[in-house]
Parts: sequence; C-alpha cells; structure tokens
Amino acid sequence: MITAAQMRAARALLGMDQKTLAELSGLSVPTIQRMEASEGVVRGSANSLTRVIEAFELAGVELIGEGAASPAGGRGVRLRSSCAPARNETDATATAQC
Repeated sequence: MITAAQMRAARALLGMDQKTLAELSGLSVPTIQRMEASEGVVRGSANSLTRVIEAFELAGVELIGEGAASPAGGRGVRLRSSCAPARNETDATATAQC
C-alpha cells in the first residue's frame, strides 16, 4: 500500500510535478490529484496504484512500507512512528516522542 504522503514525498524527491507523474504512469492528472488528496492510504484501483508505484520505481524511488527494512541501502526519507525515540539536540540523548 502507498499513502498520499508517500506519493507527494516521492514526487518532491524527484522534483516531479503531478502532470509528469500522470504521463509516466499512464494515468490522468485528475486521477493523480484524487490519489494524493486521499486520507492515509491511497484509494484507487489496484491497476492505478500499481502503475504509480512502477513509475516511481523506474524513476529511482523506493517506497518503504510500515516497518519494512530498506535492504538496498542508499539515501532516503521515512516517517518515524509516533512513539519512536528522537534525538534531543541539546544533550544528544534519546527521548520518546509519543
């Protein structure tokens, strides 16, 4: 599954606008807009979701699922869970952010 936030973040990493994503995935711009306007997990047909994911992968973005490892390495961005430790910048200790 892909979230609307992941779609927007992936486009931002690539410097890609919605029109370009629509062209690469073979979908319409309004379809991309509806997908990105979803709350949480993107709503859409399985075919549309697959096409968007494949377009991102071909462009070089790895979409990482909740709790999944990123074995290929490389740089990336990931949202931390709401209760994951965060670094305290003043004394470099970890504190829980719940």
